[in-house]
Amino acid sequence: MGRGGSPYLEVLLKHVSLRRAGRRVLEDINWRVRPGERWAVTGPNGCGKTQLLKLVAGILWPTPTARTLRRYLWRGEPSESPYLVKDEIAYLGAERQDKYERYGWDMTAERIVGTGIHRTDIALDTLTAADRRRIRTLLGRLGVAHLASRSFLSLSYGERRVMLLARALISRPRLLLLDEALNGLDETNRGRVGGWLAKDKSRLPWVFATHRLEEVPKSATHALVLDGGRVAYAGPIDGAPLTRGPAGRAKRAPARSQPKGGRILVKLTRASVYLGERRVLHEISLAVREGELWLLHGRNGSGKTTLLRVLYGDHGVATGGRVERAGIGSGVPLELFRKRVGLVAPHLQAEQPRDLTATEVVHSGRHASIGLNEPPSAADARAARRALARFGLTGGERRPLRELSYGQARRALFARAFVNQPKLLLLDEPLSGIDAATRRALMARVLAAHARGTAVVVSGHTGREWPAFATHEIELVRGRCRYCGPVRRRRLAS
Repeated sequence: MGRGGSPYLEVLLKHVSLRRAGRRVLEDINWRVRPGERWAVTGPNGCGKTQLLKLVAGILWPTPTARTLRRYLWRGEPSESPYLVKDEIAYLGAERQDKYERYGWDMTAERIVGTGIHRTDIALDTLTAADRRRIRTLLGRLGVAHLASRSFLSLSYGERRVMLLARALISRPRLLLLDEALNGLDETNRGRVGGWLAKDKSRLPWVFATHRLEEVPKSATHALVLDGGRVAYAGPIDGAPLTRGPAGRAKRAPARSQPKGGRILVKLTRASVYLGERRVLHEISLAVREGELWLLHGRNGSGKTTLLRVLYGDHGVATGGRVERAGIGSGVPLELFRKRVGLVAPHLQAEQPRDLTATEVVHSGRHASIGLNEPPSAADARAARRALARFGLTGGERRPLRELSYGQARRALFARAFVNQPKLLLLDEPLSGIDAATRRALMARVLAAHARGTAVVVSGHTGREWPAFATHEIELVRGRCRYCGPVRRRRLAS
């Protein structure tokens, strides 16, 4: 066929397998993606979704066998190497987003989106007036043009995800790969992403990987279901073994008396926080006591992550405000408080060195450090083994983070948070990016700790995620406290 073929990519995989460190990840994959097809790739955490998308993107290479074939067809020209078409494939996943946090790549959102035009990680070329018009038009379509001049790292996790989708789209890809693209997005931004997927009338093929069936776009035409690294189904979505619908809610906790008047663990008084020159939190006052479970909710950009990081000690407060922590007075290092706190957050997952094993990640929690500052002691090793077993990571404790699925890495982070039997848990969107079974297991661990008196502050977009178990809530709107006090159950359940 000559050069008159489709401007979009076709990908063919035949008998493709992938092994990493001697472990089977994908086995005998047979799959074809054609122009105009929109694929949903589903399956539980660890089934191989991310590795499959990376393999299609040319980031990973299949384990060679006599029958293995990975072929790309573009403009009528076939190629069995991704190098000729790699720049035509836009891949958006958690690791790309984490890279900006890890390396401190902090430009304006407009500049980040503009790197998509030149298909570079960082800004190497000056944006022209035409480039800026293209960027503003696209951001307007996605409803986030007002964020264009903001520093990228000052955006919320969900806002960054939308900007990176814009970066992918502005590159005019010939194949779009979206790995758990809705993680961290509030209802408004989910609607924006879903709206774009539904309204795009081109023949751009896309692949949307998710473990949550309720997130499968209505515009998807085909489905690939993975189970244990193998294809369980591949074909038209109408025949796929999928059941869409809202995620199941946790069962209501049995009634029990809540501790009253417990010791205050951390208290904020008129706390305002500035990041750069922008005020992110406005005079927040609250006190978290032993045995309480706080729901922290609000839209993307409302200040949830910043507030959790203030409680943990990552951000200070402006003059006129005050932070008080149990046992931490003048001359007492903040590290002592952090060792009594379990933290789970996307930024913490992003900051972990990718070469650390799951065990080393848990060891770091013993000292509230990023990475290991010193060799672990025998006590550290025993505590880490218990935590890993508690969170179902026995057998994977020696695997580095780069070989874990997103959900498996999140379980390692939970094990890290629990390794010191914390008095306070700070959980920033802790159940995002993980499958239903893992969500239930992790929620059960959190609730068991809460029943023993551990205080919990957990963030979400709406406040509906944990309503049956909450004792208190704080609702943020643009960095201000709309409500702070005992939980309003009727409102949260609506």
